[in-house]
Amino acid sequence: MDTTVFETHESAIRGYCRNFPTVFESASGARQVDEDGKSYLDFFAGAGVLNFGHNNPRMKDALIEFIQADGVAHSLDTYTTTKRDFISRFQEVILEPRGMDHRMQFMGPTGSNAVEAAMKLARRATGRREIVAFSHGFHGMTLGALAATANDAFRQWAGVPLDNILRLPFESAPGGRTAISEYAAALKDPSSGLLPPAAFLVEPIQAEGGVNVASASWLHEVQDLAHEVGALLIFDDIQAGIGRTGSYFSFDGMGLDPDIITLAKGLGGFGTPIAMNLNKPEVDDHWAPGAHTGTFRGQGLSFVAGTVALDYFTDESFLADVLAKGEVMRERLTRIASAHRDDGWEVRGRGMIQGLDTGDGAFAKKLQQECFDRGLLIGPCGSGGRVIKLIPPLIIPDEELAEGLDLLEQAIDATVKDL
Repeated sequence: MDTTVFETHESAIRGYCRNFPTVFESASGARQVDEDGKSYLDFFAGAGVLNFGHNNPRMKDALIEFIQADGVAHSLDTYTTTKRDFISRFQEVILEPRGMDHRMQFMGPTGSNAVEAAMKLARRATGRREIVAFSHGFHGMTLGALAATANDAFRQWAGVPLDNILRLPFESAPGGRTAISEYAAALKDPSSGLLPPAAFLVEPIQAEGGVNVASASWLHEVQDLAHEVGALLIFDDIQAGIGRTGSYFSFDGMGLDPDIITLAKGLGGFGTPIAMNLNKPEVDDHWAPGAHTGTFRGQGLSFVAGTVALDYFTDESFLADVLAKGEVMRERLTRIASAHRDDGWEVRGRGMIQGLDTGDGAFAKKLQQECFDRGLLIGPCGSGGRVIKLIPPLIIPDEELAEGLDLLEQAIDATVKDL
């Protein structure tokens, strides 16, 4: 396995390759194969991008047809038939059934750019600067989004102050149960020194933060306060959305009404980059043409594959299958955690994003390596990297899901014995 060219010529910043030290050659469904022919079950799925698997055959056929027909692959924000198809299909499949009239804003093709745009728009719409973000949140690595991100390991690289953010504890963090009511009381106190914020930026499920799941009642508390003080409510559904929880949005069915929703990762379906914000019209009206531009807003390949991805959400059996697989994952993790009750292991998640909190980042790191050696790709997250996050493709066959969970359990046993 020759990695010399990477180690010699690629930046020292490379990260995931250090956790998965091999050279991958091909991928299909929930598997990747390296150049030596070893197969790996992928329970990491491109950090949540590959909800529909590697080289999804439906999308691949559509992309090949698009390329062979000389479709418009790059278009800035000009009108194209592929963008029209995507917008129309998204309106039909996702927005209209939910009674949503949000407008679709395309920007640079990363989740971080989506968050940057949302924060800009909130500040413009309200005339305020400060945005409330939450402990353990992850919103991206560019400076505005990084200011909202809580992880100090990432924040220390900024090189400039990361300001105009007020940090409150997430619901599951120490103080999180009372933080919103206490903040609300402080805003009413003319001597608190606090002014109302431009927005509340929150992940209904904190993926990178440790698979921390907000309750509907807490999210409503945040929403009610936002409405009370004239702030916007921004939901970051970049990793937990696009079907991951068994519904399109992670907050579906909770009666919530965010002003802005940030989407990326699985939105393009095939793994090609795209990001999109859903803005309420009265908020979106605060934009001027070109106020948040970007060279890669018109990603033709992602529009094509993303339109195919939307077909999955017209199939009730698909989402039912996601929920069923999520329950299989949760049951297995719960059984594993029960065997380590004395160590305080805990299971968190919804649908097919599930986390096993081992309470020990060093252990989780060793477990990741043990899983890799056995042919399973997983990624630690959370404080100190102590949570094992499982996010396999939503279309993974039942037998491969079971195989991956078996490998995880075997790796845990081996890692525990090695302590």
